[in-house]
Amino acid sequence: MSEPIGSRPTGSGPIGPPRRLVVLRHAKSDWPDGVPDHERPLAGRGRRDAPAAGRALAEAGCLPDLAVCSTAVRARRTYELASAQWDTPPPVHYEPRVYAADVPELLGVVWETPAEVGTLLLVGHNPGLEDLVLELAGEALGDALDEVRLKFPTSAIAVLAWHGPTWHALAPGTALLTSMTVPRGPRGD
Repeated sequence: MSEPIGSRPTGSGPIGPPRRLVVLRHAKSDWPDGVPDHERPLAGRGRRDAPAAGRALAEAGCLPDLAVCSTAVRARRTYELASAQWDTPPPVHYEPRVYAADVPELLGVVWETPAEVGTLLLVGHNPGLEDLVLELAGEALGDALDEVRLKFPTSAIAVLAWHGPTWHALAPGTALLTSMTVPRGPRGD
């Protein structure tokens, strides 16, 4: 992990309240024969790693006010297992547009976030999520940006911090990538 997962930017003169976009790639999925991609379940490792992602967010004090999650089974299950680690899970919106989305589609979904939401969790898939993080991050703490460029594996979490009056103000290059981490659960099966 490059920096603490919940780090916030410092500096003077931001316009609008501080906001965080937490990007979580679904946990490791299985590839059963005859199962359509959208319906693929989590693999054993994914069922261990998703709760670890939830614990990492809780320990960092980086819990979302709202979650937007792909409708794919592996993404939904990742969210369910991660959010089960929190005392009070936030409202979740299962959004079909997040499945197989590219950056413009993902940004469109993010821009619809109500202004009162300070921290948004987006649970989805690569390559869209990795591309979104790289597109939004104008700067990064430590080597977080290099880590994302190298690989954004299953269960990876990227935290982007920025200031803005509404979520629609989030634009390419306007966020600070404060961390990139890949929580892993205990080894087994």
